[in-house]
Amino acid sequence: MAPFRSLAGPASIESSSTSNTAYTPMSDGSVDEQPRHHRSGSLKLQTDFGTVQDLFSEDEAEDYNYNDEAQPKFHRPRVPKYTPIEEKQVVKKFDRRLVPFLALLYLLSFLDRSNIGNAKIAGLTEDLNLSSSQYEWLLTAFYITYILFEWMTLLYRVFPAHVYISLCVCGWGLVASFQSLATSFEAMIFLRAVLGVTEAAFGPGVPFYLSLFYKREELAFRNALFISAAPLASSFASSLAWLIVRSSSDGPIAPWRALFLVEGFPSVIVAVFAWFMIPDSPGTAAFLEPRQRMVAQLRMGDGARPEYPGNRRRFDWAEVGKALSDPKSYITAFMFFSCNVAFSSMPVFLPTILQDMGYTPQTSQALSAPPYLIAFITVLVTAYLSDRSRSRSPYLIAHALISAISYLTIALTGSFHDSLSPPLHIAIRYICVYPATAGFFSAITLIITWSMDNRTAKEGKGASVAILNVIGQCGPLLGTRLYPADDGPWYVRGMAVCAGFMALVAILAGVLRGILGRANARLAEGERDGTEREREVLILGDGERRQEAFTYII
Repeated sequence: MAPFRSLAGPASIESSSTSNTAYTPMSDGSVDEQPRHHRSGSLKLQTDFGTVQDLFSEDEAEDYNYNDEAQPKFHRPRVPKYTPIEEKQVVKKFDRRLVPFLALLYLLSFLDRSNIGNAKIAGLTEDLNLSSSQYEWLLTAFYITYILFEWMTLLYRVFPAHVYISLCVCGWGLVASFQSLATSFEAMIFLRAVLGVTEAAFGPGVPFYLSLFYKREELAFRNALFISAAPLASSFASSLAWLIVRSSSDGPIAPWRALFLVEGFPSVIVAVFAWFMIPDSPGTAAFLEPRQRMVAQLRMGDGARPEYPGNRRRFDWAEVGKALSDPKSYITAFMFFSCNVAFSSMPVFLPTILQDMGYTPQTSQALSAPPYLIAFITVLVTAYLSDRSRSRSPYLIAHALISAISYLTIALTGSFHDSLSPPLHIAIRYICVYPATAGFFSAITLIITWSMDNRTAKEGKGASVAILNVIGQCGPLLGTRLYPADDGPWYVRGMAVCAGFMALVAILAGVLRGILGRANARLAEGERDGTEREREVLILGDGERRQEAFTYII
């Protein structure tokens, strides 16, 4: 550690194994009687020799140093705010404690929304006397309320996250479990609508919540870890459904009721853990050491106004207005809409599609799992490469096109099935499910990350996520009605529509790439003319950091 200059004299204090050194974070709400500028964002260094208090610089361009106010300016020692190793340790703790738990919560939420596809072929439609249209309405009802309550994304900036998320998790766990008690179409559609409310309050806002803990160049992979829980949930749901249906076929309750109960109630239990494990902000994470909590704040630019309880800054409505008036927000939202057409339909219809290929219900549930497992791996690899290259559009365009081609192949195979032997056209259709699902799951991850990459203010990110979801979640209203029973067993129309929308995703991604490229050129030209430009610190390999002017990620 570099020497600190004592306030009492010129002698320096060297750190050693015999000195008792502790860093104590101080907030604006401290009871200390020092002036406000001496309390905000500061560290107190307590040693065996006395007390030294230094303030961090307000200038983020001076990223590695802070000033000792007790010395003349030309004598002030320049000591690191935090080292790359400290920052790396903080990120690792978030990766190990925060992201996996959020991914578990999303896995449970996606499991509870999509297991109705497995319940359908386990006897749901027969026991409740549901027509094909009524089943589609059960799927649509969820997304109608999901869309209407997208505004709740902004509540992540209003209520403490640990309280808000815990209530959401408990809510959807109870509602998902109550589906096992439904005895009519009316009761089931009411429960599906309420389930949409509880999940709308959670899932769409989590990528925004993660942006409070991770920098732009770190975010895609962490979002992928979170969102990849969706294909993992689909794979897990298919395997679990096969086990539940097989073990409860001669049980006291119908297999589909056991399915809803066994897959729904665990969320209620996990909600209790969420209350204690979810931090409200980087500076309040209980699993971090006091020094690490300060580093977690400073690395995100929150050192000047630490977000301790009772010290929240005013909500910035101007940033919300900028997001609402920005055309880029709507291009991204329509990309999300197009991708959601496929994203919302395949997980709930794949068991039915496979059953119509000639497989038994249990075999269909088993065969539904492998495509989602491959999609899970693909999402993680894609996001990792996207973060390393600091680019989104090339990977997004590639996956959207691959998915579009796969859907088109399934549609064409269905149209010309008479020219192919049954084993061949079944094999082609099933094999093409793999790149189709991997494509739209990866595209969803990149779209969500891209929507927040280019917003600096937290309210702007929250508004962008709200726009993304209000428009984008209308896609499932179409997607959930693409595979009526009358179109079986080939479902040519539904596959062709998904192919067209995935191609549209690629086109819109190319348009947004061009817009952002021109914006970067204007920013560079303005900097050459002497215009002030926001700066950011990039995280490179092995903890290395580099400071450069803000640019849009394309």
